Amino acid sequence: MRCCVTAAPPYICLQVSATQNPLQQSVDKANTINERHQRFIVFFSWSGRTALHCLIQRDTHPAPIINCRMINSGGKHIRNASPAPDHRSEARLRIDPKVLVFVETTYSGLGRDIAELLVYNRIKYKIEVAGKSLPVLTNLDKGRYGVIVFENLDKYLNMDKWNRELLDKYCREYSVGIVGFVSPSEETLVGAQLRDFPLFVNTNLRLRDASLNPLSSVLRLTRAGETAWGALPGDDWAVFQHNHSTYEPVEWAQRNTQEYPADSVGQVQLPLTTVLQDRGQLDGIQRVLFGSSLRFWLHRLVFLDALSYLSHGQLSLNLERMILVDIDDIFVGEKGTTLRPDDARALIATQKKIAATVPKRSRVQLFSHMWKHQQPHLYDTLTLLMTEMHLNYAFAVDHNIPTDSGYSISPHHSGVYPAHELLYMAWKKVWNVKVTSTEEYPHLRPARLRRGFIHRNIMVLPRQTCGLFTHTMYIDRYPGGRDKLDESIQGGELFQTIVYNPINIFMTHMSNYGSDRLALYTFQSVIKFLQCWTNLKLASAPPVQLAEMYFRLHPEEVDPVWGNPCDDVRHKKIWSKTKNCDSLPKFLVIGPQKTGTTALYTFLSMHGSIASNIASPETFEEVQFFNGNNYYRGLDWYMDFFPSESLPNTSSPMPTQLGSPRFMFEKSATYFDGEAVPKRSHALLPHAKIVTILISPAKRAYSWYQHQRSHGDVIANNYSFYQVITASDSAPRALKDLRNRCLNPGKYAQHLEHWLAYYPAQQLHIIDGEQLRLNPIDVMNELQRFLKIQPLLDYSNHLRYDVKKGFYCQAVSEKRNKCLGKSKGRQYPAMDERSAKLLQRYYLNHNTALVKLLKKLGSRPIPQWLKDDLSTGT
Repeated sequence: MRCCVTAAPPYICLQVSATQNPLQQSVDKANTINERHQRFIVFFSWSGRTALHCLIQRDTHPAPIINCRMINSGGKHIRNASPAPDHRSEARLRIDPKVLVFVETTYSGLGRDIAELLVYNRIKYKIEVAGKSLPVLTNLDKGRYGVIVFENLDKYLNMDKWNRELLDKYCREYSVGIVGFVSPSEETLVGAQLRDFPLFVNTNLRLRDASLNPLSSVLRLTRAGETAWGALPGDDWAVFQHNHSTYEPVEWAQRNTQEYPADSVGQVQLPLTTVLQDRGQLDGIQRVLFGSSLRFWLHRLVFLDALSYLSHGQLSLNLERMILVDIDDIFVGEKGTTLRPDDARALIATQKKIAATVPKRSRVQLFSHMWKHQQPHLYDTLTLLMTEMHLNYAFAVDHNIPTDSGYSISPHHSGVYPAHELLYMAWKKVWNVKVTSTEEYPHLRPARLRRGFIHRNIMVLPRQTCGLFTHTMYIDRYPGGRDKLDESIQGGELFQTIVYNPINIFMTHMSNYGSDRLALYTFQSVIKFLQCWTNLKLASAPPVQLAEMYFRLHPEEVDPVWGNPCDDVRHKKIWSKTKNCDSLPKFLVIGPQKTGTTALYTFLSMHGSIASNIASPETFEEVQFFNGNNYYRGLDWYMDFFPSESLPNTSSPMPTQLGSPRFMFEKSATYFDGEAVPKRSHALLPHAKIVTILISPAKRAYSWYQHQRSHGDVIANNYSFYQVITASDSAPRALKDLRNRCLNPGKYAQHLEHWLAYYPAQQLHIIDGEQLRLNPIDVMNELQRFLKIQPLLDYSNHLRYDVKKGFYCQAVSEKRNKCLGKSKGRQYPAMDERSAKLLQRYYLNHNTALVKLLKKLGSRPIPQWLKDDLSTGT
């Protein structure tokens, strides 16, 4: 097995052979260290497919109560269980790994539970309200959905004839199955026949003692052979009666005879079918029908198996689960809470028991924490933070403790997320950290949305919670009592956490291993329960290996998405007090390029209550944070570009006072068509206003080409504009890149729809670029009203048309204007007619889509240039 140790002082490493007692060595060694050092953290990871038993019998320590009929005392299944069935068939190649879910309303409870379960298991899905027209079901010769789910089975049975025939035809043609839930109703049905099927239901029953059919071909993740004893949740269960070979029970239960004692005297209770498989012999469509919702924990597992079975393995889950358990606060506990020798021996015995069933053993491993449990986000200088870390490092060297684990945990998740750049830098310089973990990314709750990311070459894994904290030492004092903890273990939150997550990292505390030893009780019990009810293969690995596995499974999570620290109370507590969300931009000017964004930037900077970012030495007035490699420099880097809101705007003709509120903005014209930009900007600035400028896309494309020529671009100076915009995909890469930068930003509707997928329409302001050039005073007045800027600046007193330049400039005196530089407002040769006609055809559909979008938004008239582009040549 593997045991990894980390410490602030005293810093103890255990590196032993498989026959040695690592924890006993840690206790012995700790006793030799000066008592003034009071911080020690241990984490050990373990795995096993055998039962875990309490090895030290004491009345004061709760013993696991999980019993499996199918597992012997050695942790082996009594019968040589066959491997979990493989649901894969060639039929899966014709369907996408996606679920179509029909719900009664967008707010229905079961529909929400289904969606959350799919999200937890990272299964793609689409929600549709039943009763409407069917969505498009196919894409070319492939089915878009692998399984159809009905929250209410009646919505499928009573579907109008046209849609029912279309859906059934799709299911037969692409071998797509259906999952249906019998919905509760006030009317109690007895032997009621389901429409068009030789199948009958009884409803509104109270049931108990659920078990699974070991012969069911649906089960894969779920293991049959055990019974979930006791009353099942709810009093509205439906059970199925059938007499056709197409039907086979998946789950049975008994009538709750305690509720009906008079009815059950002297009677043998027959099992009632609560989950039913329809093999499709009657109509060629396979189905799995549930007699109750997902409130019952076992139904969640069977539901996942139904998706796997009905999709021919396209929606099958991997059955391997990795578990890592950290132990914190070994020597930090108060008097009466610290570990005693028999507690240590109990933990050692448990480790040995697990190690006996794990074929591969490995040495003990150390990882670091912070000296005296200091929180890294409180440090504002790299030198001071590294000095604190070097105290731990020096202690390790002095005591011959290995320092190469590559793993570290920050106290209270401080500095991991929200990312404190100094922590990542110090970790690399002092410890060469490769892996850490946190439960805070992107938020603690909901747990199903926790994710990982990589920052500064440090892999950050999502950490899970197990319900054990420093204060949970005695089972009779556990919040909610023992029943609450057992509920989490026996099909509840902890059990489901391991089922749904291929890689699990848990934090426990020293106090959980003393007193009632709740950590031993909890993890022995949950592993036993997993072995009883699932075919999962439990294992473990060192943190670095776990991290590499995680990002192979989820490569889409490599890039972080920086959220706003002030939107989460927990995040604010572990974020530097010197940082202030108020300095973040309140609106973004997103471009696109060559539409007048620099002029708009200049006009905005004239307002005394508006301020922009500090200029970048590389990209001048544009930070270009959300659309390039600058994003990986982190939030701290971005915020350094924005001064305090109280700073006066010295470039403004509008008088301001020190301390007056500021309206920060950023202008980066490359944001408009950046694929990742809307998602990233919304995560950090969800309430920001978005400002964009549109001109004729053909004119914009030509202007960009001429801009590149004037800046000495080799491709632009060696190819005509027509050659650039007609370049094929086999052309040299540099030529294709120039073609794309000319053409792609002009697909305005496509890019605006992408922004509107994240921001509501009321936060988007579209400026007619031609009006900005010809009538900037009205444009700026309208923009001020949109931004709700106070006080308003009367631009008629500050903008004046410059005849020589041919556009409006800032009026600095009665006779002098301050205009943009030579590169702005440059006059180019007219576009050749052949290129103009080609672009008119190229942008026809895009411009038509833009008209529809603008009408849908309904906020402003259709620009004249857009009307002209659509009328040219017609």
